[in-house]
Amino acid sequence: MTLGAASANPYLSFGPDSDPVAWASLALAAAALVLAAMGLYSVIAYTVVQRKHEIGIRMALGASATEVFKHVLREGILLTIFGEAAGLTSAVVATRFLSGLLFGVTPTDPLTFVSITVILAAVALVACYIPARRATSVDPCLALRNE
Repeated sequence: MTLGAASANPYLSFGPDSDPVAWASLALAAAALVLAAMGLYSVIAYTVVQRKHEIGIRMALGASATEVFKHVLREGILLTIFGEAAGLTSAVVATRFLSGLLFGVTPTDPLTFVSITVILAAVALVACYIPARRATSVDPCLALRNE
């Protein structure tokens, strides 16, 4: 494929010489992804801190670190599933109003919807991993002593 053929396709011509609006859109999308990851991380981390006593009791009663890890991770994944379902529903509804602004893609492009869903799920999994690992290090004696 030559450079001239690549510039005919708007998807393959994204580079330093492409439209500044495309770069601005990319920067805003990256910022939104980082903010979503930070928000999910902070919610899960706050939940772990608030439930430190409960996690300590669970571990004192015999719950393994793996069970606690899975429990915290499951909560984050459930938040992600509900958030993605609401986002996908809103996006499908918004396509009716935004279809005139799209160029080179159909309003309900399945590749776009699937790829964004997978990327957000992967980022959410990473954002939930750190608080889940932190929850496994709760010392049951310290958690019970503080109450």
